Amino acid sequence: MSVSARNRGRRGGMRARQARTAYLFLTPAVIYFVLFMFWPLIQEFQLSFTRGFTTLRPVGWKNYSSIIRDPEVQHAFGITLIYAASALILGACVGLLLALILNQKFRGRTLARTMILTPYMTSVAIVGLMWRNILDPTTGILNSVLSSLHLPTQQWLTTAPLATLVGITVWQEAGYFMLLFLAGLQGIDPQIYEAARLDGASPWKRFWSLTLPLLAPTTLFVGLVGMISTLQQFGLPYLVTNGGPGNATSLYVYQVYRETFQSGNLGYASAMSFAFLAVIMVLSLIQIRTGRRKEAL
Repeated sequence: MSVSARNRGRRGGMRARQARTAYLFLTPAVIYFVLFMFWPLIQEFQLSFTRGFTTLRPVGWKNYSSIIRDPEVQHAFGITLIYAASALILGACVGLLLALILNQKFRGRTLARTMILTPYMTSVAIVGLMWRNILDPTTGILNSVLSSLHLPTQQWLTTAPLATLVGITVWQEAGYFMLLFLAGLQGIDPQIYEAARLDGASPWKRFWSLTLPLLAPTTLFVGLVGMISTLQQFGLPYLVTNGGPGNATSLYVYQVYRETFQSGNLGYASAMSFAFLAVIMVLSLIQIRTGRRKEAL
């Protein structure tokens, strides 16, 4: 056997040992995924074809067909789209603006970045309870400030509850979007801006012609992550408005919660979840394909 053949055999044996070692380390994660994620997902999918709470009876596709005709589900889906689109667009715009400001060099920049990012790192439970207390019409600090300024107090949680949730979401998520846009801005070669400046391009022209096109991959990622996050929002309507007044802020996931724990319709709630999962996947694919087409232009 030649030396080259022996070397190839040794390399092949080493690769095999490395592969076995890698599979060995991956095994616990795979077992965890199968037992606590994949298998419960299969069970929930089977549950979506049943009705009842303690005694389940099979009903076929009736749960899925009922979702399309259910006015409460239609309402929840509609306001969820309005909420998600508003929070995503406003949050992305605020995040981009903050990233442009904090990409400049000035004293206290690191502290400002940390403070803006803090709401995103705070638990949604803390955020929800904090804003519920701040916006309370009788004991809330916001109305107390308005009263001290001799301004009319507001019923923040009843007059425009969905807009209030959008505002809280933007306050919490803008820091994360800022961080993503900031990473994208710092990945742009400064020489491109210098060349455009020497060519006489104004700051506004450089922003529209250079910054935005070069941030297209980051914008696509922000849109995708933000859309999935806002569509699945549950904590804020549960903690701040309790889905009210009426069902004005009963977002889709909150409606699934109500069907499960208040109405006891486990199968129907499971069908709602899988139908919503399909909608999110379709919207994500559309967004990814649209973003790739714009990048290719």
